[in-house]
Amino acid sequence: MKNYRLTERQIHSYYHHLQQEEKSASTIEKYLRDVQAFAAEHQNKAVCKETVIAYKAKLIEKGYAVRSINSMLSSLNSFFQYLGWADCRVKTLKVQRQIYCTKEKELTKEEYFRLVRMAEKEGDMRMSLLLQTLGGTGIRISELAFVTLETVQNGKMTVSLKGKTRTVFFVRALQQKILRYAAAAGITGGAIFITRTGKLMNRTNIWRAMKRLCAKAGVDPQKVYPHNLRHLFARAFYALEKDIVKLADLLGHSNLATTRLYIIESGDAHRRQLERMHLIL
Repeated sequence: MKNYRLTERQIHSYYHHLQQEEKSASTIEKYLRDVQAFAAEHQNKAVCKETVIAYKAKLIEKGYAVRSINSMLSSLNSFFQYLGWADCRVKTLKVQRQIYCTKEKELTKEEYFRLVRMAEKEGDMRMSLLLQTLGGTGIRISELAFVTLETVQNGKMTVSLKGKTRTVFFVRALQQKILRYAAAAGITGGAIFITRTGKLMNRTNIWRAMKRLCAKAGVDPQKVYPHNLRHLFARAFYALEKDIVKLADLLGHSNLATTRLYIIESGDAHRRQLERMHLIL
């Protein structure tokens, strides 16, 4: 079995490869983070399949979630494939298909409204509208750059990300709220959600602002992160339409299995459904 050596040049070359593949900035960042974490533990060491298997075992021992481990292994497998080290690739862990999620991770509509109202109470209309934009459109946080004064005035925007293009609509109430905010904030064009210096708000800015609202709104901070608003949108839409194919189109998913993860209900909701079956005397 071959032994290989990792170098910074290889990682840098892989970075340019991901750019040429037109991967999103967040995807590239994630892949490189996983590769660099592995490389940090294997500096000046020979790398082979046994090395990677041992690394997988170490991640399990450290208590990482199965999905997190599989995500990291997928990044490494992609890197090894690029280098021509196919014999270093390892299998991901098998995941039992879930039919419900834990209640502790599901942000409810009522909790979402509490966050929105608290932002308004604090006088932070930008944050209130940002939450409502994510919750009301189902867009990713990386797609906020497409929310401009021009697209809001038009009532819809064309989002191009991850090699896919889709149209996202603003409901009239959200459209009017954003336009009023833009007028009051002196925004005459371009992106709506910007910092005081005129730069786009990034994931870190938004995550910290959301966490600050949690304590004041009485919402568990473990439930509050930008992507959970996308899940809330998915569950709300599916509850009304029961059309997973249309939901996949709205979310920009090419795989229905991915969309299915967004509409998994809590264990409590699953229990209530079982109770309504009335199969016990």
